[in-house]
Amino acid sequence: MAKTKLWVRGVLAGVVGATVLAVWFLIVDAAHGSPFRTPAFLAASLVAVEGLETRPVLISLYTILHYAAFVGIGLGVVWLLEKLETAPSVLLGLVLGFVLFDIVFFASVYITGVDLVDELGWVEVLAGNLFAGIFLMGTLRMTGVVRPVPWWEALASHQMLREGVVTGVMGALAVAAWFFVVDLVQGRLFFTPGALGSALFLGAGDLDAIQVSIWTVLGYTLFHVGAFLAVGIVAAALVWQAEEAPPLFLAGILMFVTFQAFFLGLLAVVAEFLLQALSLWTIGIANLLAVAAMGYYLWRKHPKLRAVLSDDPLDLKA
Repeated sequence: MAKTKLWVRGVLAGVVGATVLAVWFLIVDAAHGSPFRTPAFLAASLVAVEGLETRPVLISLYTILHYAAFVGIGLGVVWLLEKLETAPSVLLGLVLGFVLFDIVFFASVYITGVDLVDELGWVEVLAGNLFAGIFLMGTLRMTGVVRPVPWWEALASHQMLREGVVTGVMGALAVAAWFFVVDLVQGRLFFTPGALGSALFLGAGDLDAIQVSIWTVLGYTLFHVGAFLAVGIVAAALVWQAEEAPPLFLAGILMFVTFQAFFLGLLAVVAEFLLQALSLWTIGIANLLAVAAMGYYLWRKHPKLRAVLSDDPLDLKA
């Protein structure tokens, strides 16, 4: 492939990644009631200007730096993939997102002396960088030497990925539907996503600080679906491997149990006050519904695994 074309792909991927991250924080800032708060704050930190005034000059300055940095990242990723002779993928996008998260943390402390991850919220920063990494890699994949493949064709030709996405969507829908019913019965429609969104994005520390708005509900919904997609893909990968190595099925069960414990632990740390408002029993049922929906789908899709397990591979009857 011509070098010029390669660099064009890198620039385009960087622009897409930068735009995705910018749109994500626009949603987060809107949930705070302060649009453009993040770019203004970051620009002020870079030039050592006190306050969070939404100054057009500061926002423009940071926007230019933001896109320039991502264009550089896009070019760097293209160069690295070419040297490693590796195709871009969703998994590499997730890896890139975690790398970007680490870069933001260490660079902010070193350059500005301020822990920007703590100031902006680690959940928001991590989620934004994961989205940016995935879309950056996705752009590189769709603009590669081969014919650009629409996402629906990619899912159709990659059964494991397709099963992972469906598994994640089923889990996310099961939890969302359950809490929709619970909120509806209690006469507080969309309270749960609004409360969790307020805790994650607004730093709400009590029930009075909860804001059930389109921004808190939408922001948490995106985070919710993204988390379940990641879990669904990992679960599908484990099941595929478990067909060849049955003990991995037990590892999958342990993963699900760990996921439930992690969710409760995260909720207790981020928003302990919500444990009483949402009730532990509703959270427990939501997680059980998610595990049941995801597990049932994968179980039905893999008759080979059912057959292997029916042969008692662990020799439990001995």
